[in-house]
Amino acid sequence: MHHFNINRRKFLHTASAALALSYLGIPGLDIIYPTRKRKVALIGTGWYGKNDILRLIQVADIDVVALCDVDQKQLEDAAKLIMQRLKTDKQPQLYSDYRELLNKHELDIVIIGTPDHWHALQAIAAIEAGADVYLQKPTSVDIQESEAILAAARKHSRVVQVGTQRRSTPHLIEAKNRFVDAGMLGKVAHVELSCYYHMRGRTSPPVQPIPAYFDYENWAGPAPKRPFDGMPHGRWRHFMEYSNGIMGDMCVHMLDSARWMLDLGYPKRVSSTGGIYVDKKSSPNIADTQNALFEFEDLNCVWQHRTWGKAADTDYPWSFIIYGDQGTLKADVRKYEFIPQGKGESIKGEALYEKEQFPEDVGEQRIELHTAPATRRHFLDFLKAIDERSKPVADIEQGHISTVSCIAANISMELGGRSLEYDPNKKQFHKDREANKHLARPYRRGWVHP
Repeated sequence: MHHFNINRRKFLHTASAALALSYLGIPGLDIIYPTRKRKVALIGTGWYGKNDILRLIQVADIDVVALCDVDQKQLEDAAKLIMQRLKTDKQPQLYSDYRELLNKHELDIVIIGTPDHWHALQAIAAIEAGADVYLQKPTSVDIQESEAILAAARKHSRVVQVGTQRRSTPHLIEAKNRFVDAGMLGKVAHVELSCYYHMRGRTSPPVQPIPAYFDYENWAGPAPKRPFDGMPHGRWRHFMEYSNGIMGDMCVHMLDSARWMLDLGYPKRVSSTGGIYVDKKSSPNIADTQNALFEFEDLNCVWQHRTWGKAADTDYPWSFIIYGDQGTLKADVRKYEFIPQGKGESIKGEALYEKEQFPEDVGEQRIELHTAPATRRHFLDFLKAIDERSKPVADIEQGHISTVSCIAANISMELGGRSLEYDPNKKQFHKDREANKHLARPYRRGWVHP
């Protein structure tokens, strides 16, 4: 496997000099650009917001000027951690309202790590404030929101990188180059996508008082306010009010990976069935079982998730499998395996770990060590696109297509499983008035849908 070959100290302290970043054979990232200190803000300082900004700190010279969160404790803890990593005594300015933050600072980069129901309003506001944006996936909770982010990014000529970092994952880039692009799969006509993690909550906590340090009103924002049954951090994924379930959380990554690997655009048709089949007692309202069919030209991508029972393949519990008439490629976030048709040995590859180069990763709370290298490269690709004013590898349009496809699957499931055809030019479903009523979710009073 390739190794991340940057002398970090030299990298971080050569602020004005042009600097070569060599990725030793990983294409598209042999780049030279002058580093300059960039003003960065993070909106949403939970698990993945911190994960993202800590990876950016490792590969760029940045000034973290501001942080925003509706949880005062989480916000202060994030500030301490970031100051420690930057080895500075200067605390970022702390905000509970992202609008105030964007009004008060001129920023180069805004990272958005909030729950899905906040993505659109915050991304559009950051774009309009003149920042380039690193936006966590999925792009939005509804289709109209995602269209609005894409339109804003293009109108204001901003770079928006979506956090679908499989596109920057070293072992997957290697698999794409070695087997897919080299034609070793032959004619590809089928893809299986799946997630069998037991990641849907199975409890129904009682309603309880809201802690003084947590602004629940502004946490919910444009989305419905559920009775407060404990801190929603992470748990928001279990509720359709704030997410698109496992379809919008996990399928968006694997569908995006397949689209990237095979250079696919929008699916022609999307259909899906599923629901809560097993765990009918607990409070989460996302599907515990779902199948979806994404139809492309001469190729189907089929998704399945279950939050119960055993994985179809216990070695690949969250994965994509690309079937060609000459070979099969199985892949996930940790490894890949190419299996040739007929005779010949299978070829395996593994995720790159960079524990020696980045020892601070090892003790970091909740870090996914196997994805840290991908996130670092995803940020480098983002920085390169910013400096060149070009499209990054996970440009907003790519994240939008993957997100819209997954939301369409959920709409199909809600409408009894019928096929839906999304027209990206008309920005609606073809000849389906009922489906078109689901393009935008209603916002709570006081909030305006983009």
